[in-house]
Amino acid sequence: MQAMLRALCIVGVLSGVAVLPLMIGDYYVSLIIKIMIYSIFALSLQLLVGGAGLVSLGHAAFFGIGAYTTTLLSPESGAGSLLWLMVCAVFSAMAYALVTGALALRTKGVYFIMVTLAFSQMAYYVFHDTDVGGGSDGIYLYFRPELRLGDWLFFTIDTPHRLYLFTLACLMLTWAFLAMLMRSRFGAALTGIKVNELRMRSAGYSTFNYKLVAYAIGGALAGISGLLYASKDGFVNPELLSWEQSGLVLLMVILGGSSRLWGAVLGAAGLTLLQEAFQSQSLFGDLATHWHLTFGLSIMALVAIMPNGLIGISAQWRSRRSAMRAAAAASQG
Repeated sequence: MQAMLRALCIVGVLSGVAVLPLMIGDYYVSLIIKIMIYSIFALSLQLLVGGAGLVSLGHAAFFGIGAYTTTLLSPESGAGSLLWLMVCAVFSAMAYALVTGALALRTKGVYFIMVTLAFSQMAYYVFHDTDVGGGSDGIYLYFRPELRLGDWLFFTIDTPHRLYLFTLACLMLTWAFLAMLMRSRFGAALTGIKVNELRMRSAGYSTFNYKLVAYAIGGALAGISGLLYASKDGFVNPELLSWEQSGLVLLMVILGGSSRLWGAVLGAAGLTLLQEAFQSQSLFGDLATHWHLTFGLSIMALVAIMPNGLIGISAQWRSRRSAMRAAAAASQG
């Protein structure tokens, strides 16, 4: 009975989210699409941070490679094939993850963080300092991809509503895939590696191979979010691969809480909304021009107040209430 009620609640929420663009303006539709894209991006990193205990500061490389692949392979005279571009974006990001991960995963701790950052900066300067992708000026995507077979058009994302629905479908499929992955033997092995890699190695597990596969999967999912980002804005530039972008998505995972998949989604939504709020002239006036300062201070405060992230608020609140009740009972006794 509880499972049926839970399923009905999920269907109801998804139905409400699907029809939401019909009731709100274009600005809010674009904002929600942005949140969903960053949610997929954050989920791809959550697999590494929350699943295998791999803190990467170079995850933006896969995001940017997916976006650039989509833009560079799209024809200038018409819409490209959505299926073909998605395959190319996924495999290009995965290929870079396999090559760099095979080297980075031979290090641990802070050295792993620095090596991933170095590989990300390498990709950044390839697009920034060369003519590939327009150099520092970036490159435009003039037509959004479409799913077509001959003269038969199956699906297109040329309108905000259709892009919204397609992004929502990608988000739900990403979440479902990662949920099943973490419940599988592979996910259990990743959890064991995160808790005690030496013990897993002693038990006969090839921990390097498990981490490399997880790293490649994370890169592939980041490539999907890059394709969606390029399709949404119609423009990509090297800043998508910068270390600031890697730090932003890592903050999303930390703010939401890395112990649950929903934490990445909540962190992406919370951080994106905070950015939009602090940049709003109507809310903060002239202070909006210095939004990086207020944004950074708010992030430090939130992390200090919520050490377990947004998903840990309820447990933290219950713990405090229990402690207050125990203190009250002790004082009365």
